[in-house]
Amino acid sequence: MSDDDPPGVQVRALETFLRTAVPGVLTGPLKVELLSGGRSNLTYLLTDGAQRWVLRRPPLGHVLATAHDMNREHRVLDALHPTEVPVPRPLVNAGPEVIGAPFYVMEFTEGLVLREESQLSAFGNAASGLADGLVDVLSRLHAIEPEAVGLGDLGKPSGYLDRQLRRWGAQLEASRSRDLPELESLGGRLRRRMPAGQTAAIVHGDYRLDNVVVHPGNGRVEGVLDWEMATLGDPLTDLASMVLWWDGIRGLDSPVAAVPGDVPGFPGSDALVDGYARRSGRDLAELPWYLGFAYYKVAVIFEGIHYRERQGLTVGEGFEQLGSMVPALIERGHAALRAWS
Repeated sequence: MSDDDPPGVQVRALETFLRTAVPGVLTGPLKVELLSGGRSNLTYLLTDGAQRWVLRRPPLGHVLATAHDMNREHRVLDALHPTEVPVPRPLVNAGPEVIGAPFYVMEFTEGLVLREESQLSAFGNAASGLADGLVDVLSRLHAIEPEAVGLGDLGKPSGYLDRQLRRWGAQLEASRSRDLPELESLGGRLRRRMPAGQTAAIVHGDYRLDNVVVHPGNGRVEGVLDWEMATLGDPLTDLASMVLWWDGIRGLDSPVAAVPGDVPGFPGSDALVDGYARRSGRDLAELPWYLGFAYYKVAVIFEGIHYRERQGLTVGEGFEQLGSMVPALIERGHAALRAWS
């Protein structure tokens, strides 16, 4: 690896691969830059001086074996790109033989990823339209018949919620660096009160405002990013994820992104839930359980990042803050379940 290589990418090896796999795509020397914002899979900006692309690869360190399937993420983008759900067009994918880890490359989507409160505040009167567009894209995703786009075998819808609880329980065990009895207790409460679930749909797995690219003028969603957790499952898990990140982490000083529901002009999450209910026609009576699960899942993910940060296996800034958020996330998960009682 050259001293000029960013962590996790061998630039010359990648350039050689791209020139062979996609003849004519590069018109100049390849440059690679690690992008900020990713707390799981690593994301890089590629350019040849005239064009831009994005590369995604797994994190450098300790992860759940099934949690970072690059081929799967590439497949989802390829299937959804022709639909009404806006996603970047995938270019190519490869195994670990090129840069030492599996990866894929996709087109760069022009627009803004809104992570800072100052960015959100700039939308002013367009804030409600931005929120409405976020809900509209989610409902469009959940309305797609998986078989119609070649994703009928993306997951096993039967037993989805049970498997999710098992998966994140396994992730917690694999990344344990401290005792968190209340997190284990939350997992137990979720299992005991697990609902029957909704009709299966394609689920994103981490749907929130800072995982989409929006038009800088009108806030229209130009592309949905970060499909690493996509599968066939219960669509209310996506809705709950959107709610959590919209205003469910108020007061936690999250380094991940600003809280849209705290910004003047932006509606609260109740408006998002109402909009989704109107568009989807789904019964949302059990949404508090799904919100409790969303807190559980994010707490486990942040605990895993805390583990990797302690091992020196993270790339970027802000990781040390995520571990300190875990206790509050756990309590809010318990509170969501108490509100459902």
